[in-house]
Amino acid sequence: MTASDANQRPLWLCALGRRPLPGELSVAGARYGLAQVYKNDFFAVTARYDRLSAEGAAAPASVVLKLNRQAPALIPLRFVGRVLAWRESGAFERVGILPGIPRCLGRFEDTGVIHEFIPGHAMRKGERVPDDFHDRLRELIAGIHARDVAYVDLEKCENVLVGDDGRPYLVDFQIAFYWPWRFGGRSFPVRWLLRRFQSADRYHLVKLHRRTRRDQLSPEALAASYRRPWYVRLHGLLMRPLTLLRRRILERLDPRRGEGERGRVGADGSTLRAGGADRTDAA
Repeated sequence: MTASDANQRPLWLCALGRRPLPGELSVAGARYGLAQVYKNDFFAVTARYDRLSAEGAAAPASVVLKLNRQAPALIPLRFVGRVLAWRESGAFERVGILPGIPRCLGRFEDTGVIHEFIPGHAMRKGERVPDDFHDRLRELIAGIHARDVAYVDLEKCENVLVGDDGRPYLVDFQIAFYWPWRFGGRSFPVRWLLRRFQSADRYHLVKLHRRTRRDQLSPEALAASYRRPWYVRLHGLLMRPLTLLRRRILERLDPRRGEGERGRVGADGSTLRAGGADRTDAA
């Protein structure tokens, strides 16, 4: 073990623990090789795989594998990974084919989801996105809502992908809200919750617009972007203490706490050595 390895994140904070990612995948009749790991946090590890040969030319050039939690942490937690993968693949299935949503290409083992790779970058606060970007993003969210799904994860700019084509994409449905119809998805309590989450999506859309293209908002829309609905304020009031507690615990446990968002790959492509194999990892 090198000196730098001693400062790595404890393995139990990584979704796979000591288990390395698969070096190759077979998807849609094509073979793919591991190219880059984007994130490895407590709940999931997300990586890009590039096609290795011309076989399966109709298959995407690259795909993304998200493997959800498998490693134990005092207690077995693979069941958490199974639930997360089941819910996310179900959200992809419910949303279906929409411009701005990558094609879901199926499951991997019992905790993984594979989808098409979209070239682009995470939207940044203050970034001047194309003039029609937010119109397209609103249309995308409206299409998701029409399928009785709330995206839920629009609070931060980084959760929206700016494609190399300048269009918005949503690629992570881990915490999207939907309810299977056969289990009471059309009942009043579920519909009420769905409407609240969808309304929060629309509020966050205006907030994201303010953070990236403030010049496009009217004075009325700009003022509305600062008025948080009561259910957004309530969520913040309830979750803030838990978030602070979680952050303090992880800051004590994770020696790399000062290097950016936990679990995300750094620009230096730093690697995590686990089980004798190197993985690209982030702080």
